[in-house]
Amino acid sequence: MGSFSIWHWLIVLLIVVMVFGTKKLKNMGSDLGGAVKGFKDGMKDGAADTPATPPASQVANNPAADKTTIDVEAKQKS
Repeated sequence: MGSFSIWHWLIVLLIVVMVFGTKKLKNMGSDLGGAVKGFKDGMKDGAADTPATPPASQVANNPAADKTTIDVEAKQKS
């Protein structure tokens, strides 16, 4: 029971082509490809626009950090 055989997929493909037509399927494929490309470009541009922040461990070990800052993890309770 599980997956379909190749004949099932060929019949489904034939029905989809008959319902939508090859021209409409081609247009939908190119639209989908353009959307994926635009999404990738947007993600690439978004990553370049965000400022690089150092990890928290580097900020805590920075000697130029403000001396009035209290490190909560280093403070011991009495």
